[in-house]
Amino acid sequence: MKILVVCQYYYPEPFRIADICEELVQHGNEVTVVTGTPNYPMGEIYSGYENGKKAEETVNGVRIIRCPIHPRKQGAIHRLWNYYSYPHLSKRVVRNLNDDFDIVFLYQLSPVMMAKAGIWYARQYHIKSVLYCLDLWPESLVAGGVKRGSLIYKFFHKVSKKIYKAVDSILITSRSFAEYFEKEFGITNPQYLPQYAEASFTLETCKKEPNDTIDLVFAGNVGTAQSVDTIIKAATLCKDIPNLRWHIVGDGIALLDCKKMAEKFEVPVIFHGRQPVEQMPRYYAMADAMLVTMQKDPVLSLTLPGKVQSYMAAGKPIIGAIDGEAKRVIEQTQCGYCVPAGDFEGLAKICMEIADKRAEYAALGNRSREAYEQMFSRDRFMNSLEKHFCDMCTSTTQKQPIVSGDLAPEMEESK
Repeated sequence: MKILVVCQYYYPEPFRIADICEELVQHGNEVTVVTGTPNYPMGEIYSGYENGKKAEETVNGVRIIRCPIHPRKQGAIHRLWNYYSYPHLSKRVVRNLNDDFDIVFLYQLSPVMMAKAGIWYARQYHIKSVLYCLDLWPESLVAGGVKRGSLIYKFFHKVSKKIYKAVDSILITSRSFAEYFEKEFGITNPQYLPQYAEASFTLETCKKEPNDTIDLVFAGNVGTAQSVDTIIKAATLCKDIPNLRWHIVGDGIALLDCKKMAEKFEVPVIFHGRQPVEQMPRYYAMADAMLVTMQKDPVLSLTLPGKVQSYMAAGKPIIGAIDGEAKRVIEQTQCGYCVPAGDFEGLAKICMEIADKRAEYAALGNRSREAYEQMFSRDRFMNSLEKHFCDMCTSTTQKQPIVSGDLAPEMEESK
């Protein structure tokens, strides 16, 4: 099968789409990716990609074509420029592609407009388009400070509805997205296909060697939506526990503010910066437990952050200050403990107890890996995705979504 992938972000940016594409190639497919010049999350063009360098290359069998988009930077003007430069320039690229692709795969993060070029290509050549929704739009704008009901929000609501209704099939990463799609856009049957973790996250590669410290690790983007300041605030309440250490592994627009807060309150938080995905298991191996936080918001709570699957694959207990879908998964699989989003006092209380409950947390870690194998494994994901592509290619129905149901089994209640 020849697959055209359209996504604004790709390797070396830290997104799972590269692993998906490389695995599709390993399964005998031909994959071409149309993406942007790498600059996520800080808005600085990566070294070696400046001035059109590596505009076209092949990495692990995947053909990559990069558009010279405006970098994602601080400020509304730069962000809007970034959001629209990729849809505009990627359409130029796909216009010059051959018409021999079998399907278009739209890996949709923020902004939703990144899907436009793929939709155009699919319509132009009468093939099916599959959109994999990781970020709900326009709700993702709320995390950046845009108010619901504002003119900006209403404008992007119309844009989002038009895009979501234009594709032939929608796959969702959280079961909770289904209600949103029905309520906001009248789309009644998107299919559930949760994310997985890269193969490098295993019990062996992420195992912690016994020591005298209790190490808690947050890994991922440090943005407004991730509410990492909740961790810093919790750490301020735990300063009298001498062997408790806090680690933040990642980068993002809120990192500097978090560093300033930690310095102000003299909190022993270690900031490791952004690390390549292949190096992440060694940071997981530092952890007695992993942390996940999210801004308190009724729609953001519908999201299941991809880090949850990575934490579970590594066999780590999860401590969350988070609501909604992530809380449901953590509690239902009994792989950790949760307090409400933003509740730094509750988070601190759980973290204070971990030193006295090491054996209990080890059991939570075992359940974490078992639940991952049952629900979120890489093989399950790839098999379901490829089957969906094949079903789409053989379908004669023209409009989305063409099928109903889930591509993943329901979570079984833990016994």
